[in-house]
Amino acid sequence: MSSGDRRAAVAAATLTAEPGGAAASGAAAGAGSSTGAAGPDVEATMARARRAQAEVEFWPQDRIDDLVAALGWAAYQEDTARSLADLAYRETGLGDPEHLFTLYRRRVLGTLRDLHGVVTTGIIEDLPERGLRKLAKPIGVIAVASPATAPCSGVVGNALPMLKTRNAVVITPNPRARHSAARTVDLLRRGLETVGAPPDLIQCLPVTDRQTTEALMAAADLVIAAGGPGTVRRAYRSGTPAISAGVGNPAVIVDASADVAAAAELIVLGGSFNNGTSCSSESNVLVDAEIAPAFHDQLARQGAHLCDPAETARLRTLLWPDGRQLNRDAVGRPAAALAAAAGVDLAEPTKTTALVAQLPPLAPGGVLALDDPMLGEKLAPVFTVSAFTAFDDALVAVETLLARIGQGHSCGIHTDRPDRVARLAERARAGRVMVNQSTAVGNSGSFDNGMPFTQVIASGSWGGCSRSENVTWRDFLNYTYVSHPLPLSLPDEETLFGAHWRRLP
Repeated sequence: MSSGDRRAAVAAATLTAEPGGAAASGAAAGAGSSTGAAGPDVEATMARARRAQAEVEFWPQDRIDDLVAALGWAAYQEDTARSLADLAYRETGLGDPEHLFTLYRRRVLGTLRDLHGVVTTGIIEDLPERGLRKLAKPIGVIAVASPATAPCSGVVGNALPMLKTRNAVVITPNPRARHSAARTVDLLRRGLETVGAPPDLIQCLPVTDRQTTEALMAAADLVIAAGGPGTVRRAYRSGTPAISAGVGNPAVIVDASADVAAAAELIVLGGSFNNGTSCSSESNVLVDAEIAPAFHDQLARQGAHLCDPAETARLRTLLWPDGRQLNRDAVGRPAAALAAAAGVDLAEPTKTTALVAQLPPLAPGGVLALDDPMLGEKLAPVFTVSAFTAFDDALVAVETLLARIGQGHSCGIHTDRPDRVARLAERARAGRVMVNQSTAVGNSGSFDNGMPFTQVIASGSWGGCSRSENVTWRDFLNYTYVSHPLPLSLPDEETLFGAHWRRLP
């Protein structure tokens, strides 16, 4: 065993022993997730939710808007946001408390911006030329399976658009984040009381074992699932209409026309933000060989450590000890902690925010070593870099990476060539293509792009989801169309079939 391997073995043992870390949270999650647990009374919870929803079902728009503003302000206040971010970090051990704070406030503010002035009651569309009127109506009670990553922003980000659309919400949090979710729900319940709304419009199940979660999903009118694959499968099996998030693993191309310094800065920012716990974090970077040396230099300037082959091998072993399953004790940990656990020597540990696994250049045709787990989702401040010589090879590699893990989710490109953006967008089976921006920052809505803010990044049929766009308030409404008769208008056969007729022999 080399000295680096010995250091890695010692550090890996300490990685799981830190107070409040992922291992401690994982043990707590296991203690609360037995399918034999009795769980709360789902029937009583649903009865309270239905009574509350019935009370606000016909509230006018101005009163609903007042409700949302009150909740938003209660959630957005700096002291509140700071305390929730700290609680989420202490409970889950995932991410970074300062990043959790930033993410939370940004998500609340962006969601409120997207909801401001939106009409969600009564007639929302009037088309007299078609004899149609469209009315918006609530769905009823929405069950939300909320993940452990950024749990507080997840609760608020879902609750605001769901209450804007006059629904009731019942949160079933990941067991590892149940206290954070419950505290956030309590905050929102107090906010509802300040505007005379029934607090039972939002509730949180105190116990989240599998049996209880499945019972809630079956009893609700809609299920929103943003947790792991198991949660998503249960949502779609529940018999209730469901909308889910997809698995991420964004691949990003950096071509020779890109602003190398800007691309490196954005990729390191996205790959390291909140210790890489977002499904949108940059995961695999493909850089034109012509600019690869300059790009590597810029990555280092931005706080990334480029691992040599031996360091990459030890990091791979740390993240996937059995070569298949991601090490949950490494998820969401700082780059310096992962480096120490993997026996990677850092020149400036306190300034290192990301670890870069350098992989071999793409083979002709964009062929990848698909058995390498490093090419999958990492949920850590780690991303790979591979060089390419032909842009077509990079396109093939993105398609291959998406097909392996993350299909339908997202990809990105840093370039000054619109033709290459168009080619990537046309070929990639992805719901989002981020251009000259971070996938981690841009996918779920940003103040410098046009994507709507969301808690649920759906991946379409490609990724096993029922939607392929960012899930927003529009997905939390039923619609009634009122149709009036119009003068008879028959289609013209020549218009419909003329071109075809003329091609017939």
